[in-house]
Amino acid sequence: MIALGNFTSRLLGLVRETVIADLFGAGGLVSVFRVASAVPTMIYDLLIGGMLSAALVPVFSQVAEQDGRPVLWALFSRIASLIAVVLAGLVLLLEILAPQVAWLLGGGFTPELQRALAQMIRIILPAVLLFGLSGVVTGLLYSLRQFTYPAFGAAAFNLGIVIAAPLLAGRLDAFSLAVGVLLGASLQLLVQVPGLRGVRLRFRLDLRDPAVRRILTLYLPIALGVIVSNLQIGIDRRLASATGASSVAWMATATTLIQLPHGLVAVAISLAVLPTLSRLSAAGDQAGFRQTLGQGLRLVLVLIVPATLGLLVLAKPAITLLFEHGKFTAHDTFWTSWALRYYLLGLIFAAVDWPLNYAFYARQDTLTPALVGVLSVGVYLLVALLLIHPLGMLGLVLADSSKHVSHALTMLYLTRRRIGGLADLGLVRATGKALVAAGGMAGLMLLALKGLSPLVTAGLMGKLILVGGVAGIGLLAYLALASGLKVDEVRLLRDLLRQRWPRPRID
Repeated sequence: MIALGNFTSRLLGLVRETVIADLFGAGGLVSVFRVASAVPTMIYDLLIGGMLSAALVPVFSQVAEQDGRPVLWALFSRIASLIAVVLAGLVLLLEILAPQVAWLLGGGFTPELQRALAQMIRIILPAVLLFGLSGVVTGLLYSLRQFTYPAFGAAAFNLGIVIAAPLLAGRLDAFSLAVGVLLGASLQLLVQVPGLRGVRLRFRLDLRDPAVRRILTLYLPIALGVIVSNLQIGIDRRLASATGASSVAWMATATTLIQLPHGLVAVAISLAVLPTLSRLSAAGDQAGFRQTLGQGLRLVLVLIVPATLGLLVLAKPAITLLFEHGKFTAHDTFWTSWALRYYLLGLIFAAVDWPLNYAFYARQDTLTPALVGVLSVGVYLLVALLLIHPLGMLGLVLADSSKHVSHALTMLYLTRRRIGGLADLGLVRATGKALVAAGGMAGLMLLALKGLSPLVTAGLMGKLILVGGVAGIGLLAYLALASGLKVDEVRLLRDLLRQRWPRPRID
């Protein structure tokens, strides 16, 4: 269900990026919007995102299991009230300091673009409060194993920009995108409200509650890691703004395509197993914990490896199909496709990293992932400073991939030390089979791309046939090769789908 929600979200995300590319291209104002929209994201990641997976879901799950629903409702009320008060005060402060924030994040822009950035930040900031409340609701629903409503929250957010940009672009230009963020944040919260039926919500501020203190204690190391991570994002945007007016826009467009497989695979599987891992850890079931984590990691590997190689083959054709129209030019496609290829170097490691982090969160250890995050940001800074002058924007992309590689490898080592050897989890076997099957798939896709390219027309339909045809050949090839290699996880996914959506019987 989470994967379906993520697929809908990523699909609408592609529509969103297509709309942005068509209406505004990849010019300076689009880069300004990318930086402005990062402000609520950074605040959310700092105050809610890290707390959601590291503290809210584990503690909410434990309270629901041990103390019952009425105690859970009271805890939810206290946390929601605290988040609302903190975020409201922060929004008011940043509204006043918007020009200073614009200088910090976009100091490489021209003075005119910096003024536009300050205006966009002021428009977008109220979304911070909406994102925060939405995140707390998501944590509650996940702890109750209600995945449907939060699964489609991100899709509702993307829909806000898809609606607002075409309607308001003629009057507000790229500022219509900032209005779309506000609309999307409202929709993301509203779509989850039906899941709160029966929840008794009251305004309560009580920092003495033991469960509230436990959540804050677990959150503090995550806050440290997120602060360092946000510093890296801010430095990344600042450095990118100095490599060209369109660099941030090219990087953001490439990141959109990276997020599609990452969200469908790593995020969906990690969020799905987190409540179970939390319950198994609380019950002291080490064997069940290891089995669940191993299954999650194997599923991530057998899905993310073919997705990475397939996207590598289709990098330029996919960007041409989705974005190269309106004000988005072939020059933009060239640089975006190279950014995408360099981002793909870190995708497999970033995907494996998610369930490893969540395994530590489930054991209510938030300090270890936070410290590893600080280390990986150090790797980013080192690589970025070494490569930005010879490679420009692409040096920053390589630095980002290096960060994911270092983080994943370190977490693998620490996971092995914490829960015992990983050899019996079947990760090496699953990775090997996935690489063999995905390698054969990529070879067939390259042949299909070479054979079909001269046969299709240059119009939109021709591009769609080319990308869709090659992707379809790749999917069928991987499924056939994985079946021949007896990849158990592919069979598991097939069985799960059949259980969820059984074929109708015809009598």
